[in-house]
Amino acid sequence: MKTVNFTEMKDGTKDEYLLLDEYEQDYIDGTADRILNFMKGLNSTLEGYKITRLEHSLQTATRAYHDNANEEMVVAALLHDIGDELAPVNHSEYAAAVIKPYVSEKTHWIIEKHGEFQMYYYAHHLGKNRNQRDKYKNHKFYQDAVNFCEKWDQASFDPNYKSMTLDDFAPMVKKIFSRKPYSLLPKKK
Repeated sequence: MKTVNFTEMKDGTKDEYLLLDEYEQDYIDGTADRILNFMKGLNSTLEGYKITRLEHSLQTATRAYHDNANEEMVVAALLHDIGDELAPVNHSEYAAAVIKPYVSEKTHWIIEKHGEFQMYYYAHHLGKNRNQRDKYKNHKFYQDAVNFCEKWDQASFDPNYKSMTLDDFAPMVKKIFSRKPYSLLPKKK
């Protein structure tokens, strides 16, 4: 494999950056496979729950799939908690950042905010504000986030639920992550 000669980015040449861009594109093309491999590693039991983190993700995505959600939303449902491992305090934002280049504004917003919306189900038991989500009451995707949490996320901790497998979702993940990033698409007028 060819490498660049520079040791400081400011010294790089156009040819070196073209080479690096080629390598970067190959790396970007492997994102879906890396995500699927990461998901396979979520086998530890969700602390205090009866299921693993992977099973929670599979249940959430399976419920979305059975509700005829579009592929983008099914993939987002599958990946909505991938931030739990590395960013437990802001896992929603982490997951949203991973999918942002490949999904619509609506899907991104739902995943980014779902952690606050989930508080509705438990925060009052901990002396916190269960209505944290109300600050978004007038947002155009508010009800979509409520529905995401109510129908799919909060309902997906059942050890007896028959989920689809990660392999079932793999083609959808690969399809979504093979899209041209939204940030590179021309803006609608």
